[in-house]
Amino acid sequence: MPKIKLENLTKRYGSLEVLHSINLEMEDAEFTVLVGPSGCGKSTTLRMIAGLESVSSGEIFIDDRAVSRLEPKERDLAMVFQDYALYPHMDVAKNMSFALRLQKRPKKEIEDKIQEVSEMLGLTDYLHRKPAELSGGQRQRVAMGRALTRNSSTFLFDEPLSNLDAKLRTQMRAELAMLRQRVQKNMIYVTHDQIEAMTLADKIVVMHSGHIQQQGTPEELFKKPANKFVAGFLGTPPMNFLDTTITQSGDQHYLEGNGFRLLCDHTTEKRLSFADSKEIVLGIRPSDLYFDSDAPAESAIDINVVLSEYIGAQSVLIGDCNGQKLMVELKSETPIALGQTLRFRVNLDAIHIFSKSTELAIG
Repeated sequence: MPKIKLENLTKRYGSLEVLHSINLEMEDAEFTVLVGPSGCGKSTTLRMIAGLESVSSGEIFIDDRAVSRLEPKERDLAMVFQDYALYPHMDVAKNMSFALRLQKRPKKEIEDKIQEVSEMLGLTDYLHRKPAELSGGQRQRVAMGRALTRNSSTFLFDEPLSNLDAKLRTQMRAELAMLRQRVQKNMIYVTHDQIEAMTLADKIVVMHSGHIQQQGTPEELFKKPANKFVAGFLGTPPMNFLDTTITQSGDQHYLEGNGFRLLCDHTTEKRLSFADSKEIVLGIRPSDLYFDSDAPAESAIDINVVLSEYIGAQSVLIGDCNGQKLMVELKSETPIALGQTLRFRVNLDAIHIFSKSTELAIG
């Protein structure tokens, strides 16, 4: 499997630059997910790798071979599109084997490949059906099957699950994860859904406004986000952000905001020594706030509960702390009444600290 490298990759439409000197390396047999909000440049990046968009400047390398000026068919790539792009007049078998028939491969080889891929994707009983006779999930499997029959070195997925309903997306996400274990190929996957990114990726690349914000394993990005954008984008429910001032009383340091004053331990003080200002942004994930009515005031935040969202085993509380919105994730059996003011202990080991001016992580 080839190593794929993007070097100072830039895309312009006239005077408008939408991708800004992207540098990225994807290792052999790695599942890389490009994730970010709509308009961040992730699909444009994928289409440039595929050869469907021209490169304004920079270069794409596949196994140290420059491919930016090559036609898509010369890059040894297979792509699965968001809208399936199946031929409605062809049955499943013909859709899956279309590229092989164009290459005039032997009939026995084509039949064997269709059988192998259809068994892998659970499509054996549907080979003689046309796309209109299939469900959305089955059509998406056919689109994947068409890519797999080509036996390309790299597979590109452009938001393949976005047209499916929530239950089917969860099912197809699991099937993709199992497929990834069976097919040891390079896979580049584009999505705006951070749950898909977290569950599927070997490496996540978070993009925003045409720039790469951070890249790494799902765990690295979740536990050590490089900036406020990455911290807020990854994680459900999203991270709470509180405007905070570093204050001092005697030898003690505090994180002080509107309605709370948290006493810092030695580790937190050490982290705060890297701050460029006394004014910072404090980040706390909803799962790192713990209901504890007996917690000391200097280790907790008091939150007025505005709304409780029941989602099964967990509930998500939406509350208010002196005009600042906070979300808390806790077990559903915890008795909560709307309008109550409850105390939640803060785990200082799990907090995130960001510069107010640059939004970069501190310490």
